Amino acid sequence: MNKKQKILKKLSNDEDYYGDFGKQFLSNSDIYHLLNNPLKFHQPSDPSPAFLVGGYFHTAILEPDKIEKYKVVKSTTRNTKQYKEISGGELCLLQHEVDNIELMREVLMDNDICKDLIQGEIRLGFPTYRTQPDYEVPMIKEIEGITWKGKADIVNHEEGLVIDLKTTADIKKFRNSAYRFNYDSQAYIYRQLFGYDMLFIVIDKTTHQIGMFDCSPQFYESGKEKVRMAVEVYDLFFKTEGFDPKQYFINETL
Repeated sequence: MNKKQKILKKLSNDEDYYGDFGKQFLSNSDIYHLLNNPLKFHQPSDPSPAFLVGGYFHTAILEPDKIEKYKVVKSTTRNTKQYKEISGGELCLLQHEVDNIELMREVLMDNDICKDLIQGEIRLGFPTYRTQPDYEVPMIKEIEGITWKGKADIVNHEEGLVIDLKTTADIKKFRNSAYRFNYDSQAYIYRQLFGYDMLFIVIDKTTHQIGMFDCSPQFYESGKEKVRMAVEVYDLFFKTEGFDPKQYFINETL
């Protein structure tokens, strides 16, 4: 096993991927702070309900055997006495959130194209078999002189696609949200990492409408520019000898 294989094996563990070991590499989640407030780069932040719901959604579809790790409270909100007593200060899922996620999972799996992209296609033959995509696949690669990491939800080798599962509050506005939440830089980074084009499978959390969004050259180019700017900021703040971040300020003319 070479050095890269050892790193990837370690990054397959979420604790290492998101922990101190994984922080030696840049990732798409770093783009926001590097471009908006580099002083916040790698500062710990409390998990949000949206992050927890998203994690459960991915686990329910890709790793259902790990679903028991999530703590669920039968409460309408996180402000009730019941929730506070059961959670013990820990962020937990609400039962109605879990119920909605399970319904979204059923909707996705009832769509034949989604199911084939996520679980693989049935190929008739002797014997008949189902193609098997890979799930939760880590990868590292140098981009713009810096080593980046990524963990693909789904790598579908048969289709030549990296697939990312997303939920959205309004699927009609997803095109705009994709730029705002830096999915363009994610698409660019993941295409560099895995060598496949990116496809977003999206489901509306309210209407349960499904959307499949592939990526245009302009979308990738937008992501590439964000990566370039993020590396420029990273180099200045964290690799420039003698640079003092405390002296940083924004200087613009109104």
